[in-house]
Amino acid sequence: MRQPTVHPFTLFVTCASLLIACSQANTTQTPTSSPTTSPSTAVSPTVSPTNTPAGTSTAIPIGIGVAQTSNVALLGQEQVAGAKIAEKYFNDKGGIDGTPIKLVFQDTGGDEQGAINAFQTLINQDKVVGIVGPTLSQQAFSADPIADRAKVPVLAPSNTAKGIPQIGDYIARVSAPVAVVAPNAVEAALKQNPQIKKVAVFFAQNDAFSKSETGTFQETVKNKGLELATVQKFLTTDTDFQSQATNAINAQPDLIIISGLAADGGNLIKQLRELGYKGIIIGGNGLNTSNVLSVCKALCDGVLIAQAYSPEHESEINKVFREAYRSQFKKEPPQFSAQAFTGVQVFVEALKAVNAKSKVSGQPLADLRTNLNSQLLIGKYDTPLGEISFTPEGEINQKAFYVAQIKMDADGLNGKFVFLK
Repeated sequence: MRQPTVHPFTLFVTCASLLIACSQANTTQTPTSSPTTSPSTAVSPTVSPTNTPAGTSTAIPIGIGVAQTSNVALLGQEQVAGAKIAEKYFNDKGGIDGTPIKLVFQDTGGDEQGAINAFQTLINQDKVVGIVGPTLSQQAFSADPIADRAKVPVLAPSNTAKGIPQIGDYIARVSAPVAVVAPNAVEAALKQNPQIKKVAVFFAQNDAFSKSETGTFQETVKNKGLELATVQKFLTTDTDFQSQATNAINAQPDLIIISGLAADGGNLIKQLRELGYKGIIIGGNGLNTSNVLSVCKALCDGVLIAQAYSPEHESEINKVFREAYRSQFKKEPPQFSAQAFTGVQVFVEALKAVNAKSKVSGQPLADLRTNLNSQLLIGKYDTPLGEISFTPEGEINQKAFYVAQIKMDADGLNGKFVFLK
């Protein structure tokens, strides 16, 4: 079990520099210190946290480091939406004993360096107590070690590749691992067509998550006694899939499985259908967003995608989240938004538990980060995803999983995810 140690660093402050840092949401800045810099050394020693009463002129900063730009933005924008709904909801309920939380957004873009820069800024400049992010597992393997060395807790909102919690003692995730979620989609495909025998698999070879997910899919295919007819590789930046799609169709598969992101995956679906493939298509978690609908449009119809969230989950917190999302965006909330909301929720509820033992406003930042990390791992949380908890290593315990099928409207311009029973 993890047993983080408490270090007596400089007091966690509520000074003007923190307020400035908190106000810099939705901006990306170049970090001014290295990942090995102590997270407490930049705090002004001249201002005592006891000088400002809690909840009067300060807020507790929580970092949101997700992709707001690049080809990953279709997913990151949904995470921003879920996090902002959580910020308003929990602040309306009083924050942390009257002290509001303040989400500090940094754009990771779609690559590893973008995530590293965002995490360094959140840790060393914005002085956040914890981070929800990044969007991609590929980014997590590069950026999470920086947070772990700085002893800053990270909650992964969408990193489902194998090995994420094992990055370090301060890394946990609210996104169920692909090995648990993905096989459900294959089960659903076999239920729709028990005659499936041959399977073609596509995956983005430059994305850690896609490589991890396709491994799970391929293992599931073999375990079901199906023939893996062909494996085709592509890049998340590709737009032309004619060669790979033709190769796959020539193998005459009954089922095609795609592990990629929304933009490339959506284009691949479109080109497969245009070339005449009429069988079942399974999309991986990277396609688990309504933003894919604008890419493949009418040709998205029928695609199966396993889910770790259902808008129809019956709980009070999901009802509140669903109504808030539908009110703002006029559609059902997607999984990526629900997971981001959950990440913020876990931090808020863990902060409340820490505060009940020792006032947050009186704790040095380094101590608060460590205490927060220890607390969040032992809590149980009733979230939009259902009831969740964590293993001592930081892996999520989640009970309910689903499979949805894309149903496009007659005009082919709009559609929705219909959850299968």
